[in-house]
Amino acid sequence: MRHRLAIILPIYTILITASLFFAFCLRFDFTLGNAEWARFAGALPFVIAAKLAIAAITREWNRSYRHVSISDGVIISGACGFMTSLLLAMHYLIPQSPMTLPRSVTLIDGLISLLAMLGFRIACRIIWARRNSTNRNQPTETALIFGSDESAIGIWKMVMSSNGQLGRYRIVGFINSSGERQNSLIGGQQVYSLEDCWESKTATPIQHILVPTSTSGRVIRDLLNRCQEADIQLHKIPTVEEIVEGRFRLAVRELDIDDLLRRPPTKLDLDKIGQSITGKTVLVTGGAGSIGSELCRQIMGFKPSKLILFDHSEFGVFKMEREFASRDFGNIELCYLTGSILDSDALEGAFARHQPEIVFHAAAYKHVPLMQDNPYAAIRNNFMGTKALVDTSHKHNVERFVLISTDKAVRPTSVMGATKLLAEKYLQAMSEISSTKFITVRFGNVLNSVGSVVPTFRKQIELGGPVTVTHKDMVRYFMTIPEAVQLVLQAGAVGSSGNVLILDMGEPVKIVDLAKDMISLSGLSYPDDIDINFTGLRPGEKMYEELFYENEQSAPKIHEKIILGAGYAPSTMQINSDLQQLEGSLNESPEELAKTLWQVVNRYVALDDVQSDSRSRSAA
Repeated sequence: MRHRLAIILPIYTILITASLFFAFCLRFDFTLGNAEWARFAGALPFVIAAKLAIAAITREWNRSYRHVSISDGVIISGACGFMTSLLLAMHYLIPQSPMTLPRSVTLIDGLISLLAMLGFRIACRIIWARRNSTNRNQPTETALIFGSDESAIGIWKMVMSSNGQLGRYRIVGFINSSGERQNSLIGGQQVYSLEDCWESKTATPIQHILVPTSTSGRVIRDLLNRCQEADIQLHKIPTVEEIVEGRFRLAVRELDIDDLLRRPPTKLDLDKIGQSITGKTVLVTGGAGSIGSELCRQIMGFKPSKLILFDHSEFGVFKMEREFASRDFGNIELCYLTGSILDSDALEGAFARHQPEIVFHAAAYKHVPLMQDNPYAAIRNNFMGTKALVDTSHKHNVERFVLISTDKAVRPTSVMGATKLLAEKYLQAMSEISSTKFITVRFGNVLNSVGSVVPTFRKQIELGGPVTVTHKDMVRYFMTIPEAVQLVLQAGAVGSSGNVLILDMGEPVKIVDLAKDMISLSGLSYPDDIDINFTGLRPGEKMYEELFYENEQSAPKIHEKIILGAGYAPSTMQINSDLQQLEGSLNESPEELAKTLWQVVNRYVALDDVQSDSRSRSAA
């Protein structure tokens, strides 16, 4: 600071002296007599001292000279205005003092001082920018920034000041899809329409388009298709706000399949979620899996008193322990447990020792074809394991229990879907007799989960193809893992006991389109570089998944993306009778066991249809 003052004080003194001198010259037509020189010399020491004092009070010297902002202009204007008012007041209060200036000189000096101070700051900014551009790697690749709002302008400023990965881009304009600011200038750069880019109407050929990470999936999908036709590369850049909040680091990010399905951010009732989690002991089963691990991450953001991560995979639990060990969660207690939900002693010990208040049950077998061949494992884990966990939660007076279910439980055609339907029914039955709130959350596929199509397609593309798709018309609902978990937390916070809550998954996606998009994102083309083979439906698979029964689509919403289902709720006597029937068949052949399973499940499917129709008629 001392070295800075040693430079700034002489410069300010020269600017103040020159400002007052030119004010006298302008007032007296550049002809100063002895009287004017005497007034100038008499007032100068006071004017210098007063202006330097005001600069010190307003901390003018502490402000960065490399950046000029509106707040700098406001402070400088205020300081000059105050000094001018002080000198005018002196003219009336002590008119005979040698420090008093003519009113006209005072006003002219105030304006020149303001221009001089602002000009000095702007000159410093220009000099710094030129020095920075000299030291910066010279940009070699032309780019447009998608958007013309504050996010886009923030990206432009980051690129212009970057000497790293972003420094290779030379920004030659902005894209505004609405056309509102078309042909205007931002920072000296033209704002173009989308059609200008595709029709090569830009002043310079474009190599890249940079889009903010907040851009919707629909827009990115359209941009990607057009960029491929025009041989333009598309990249995502985090905004300044996202970097400050720690959601992204400053880097150019290649597009991923998640980006193409990005939907507008979900509006969450964070207060409601916080009330349900903050300060409480939370248990997550399947806590090392795709959904369970993200549940743990997001739950930690709501500051529970204790998080218990329960999973049968030792390696998965180890990975989560390593991940969380590298982060500071304050006083939150973390417990890592390995075990099976089928081990009643392990469950009892965990509940007795930790006394969880909230349980999120994400542990399940989810692979449809594999469970088709292993009905014993599916029934034991997905249904009987859930029953054991529900019973233990009921015994220990857990406050809230949230089951992660699947769209495959709606009119199931697979063993996996059938066992998840039975798990849903057991929760509904227990909700009638337990003080624990039992809530089911049902949704479709999540991107990038273990065993899903996205990692499979990615591996096939890496190996040179072909990509295998079961059927050209197969469609599925998709949601990103973070969005699904956000809605699970919201549903768990607002749901009532016995509710089956269905997440709004948006529009279904054709699997073949997903495969083509992933091929394109890999920098390859279909069918020239990578082909797609259709293998036919596998056992248990549906062509179209269902989230709802027909009459549930008009069901009431308890949140903008959460729908209240209308399934049949059995009694505990009925569900336990069905359980006994299944247990009696566990030692039979897989074919006989599956036959018994379908006898039980088909009764519930028929009852669900009746319940759905009944609610539809009541609503009408």
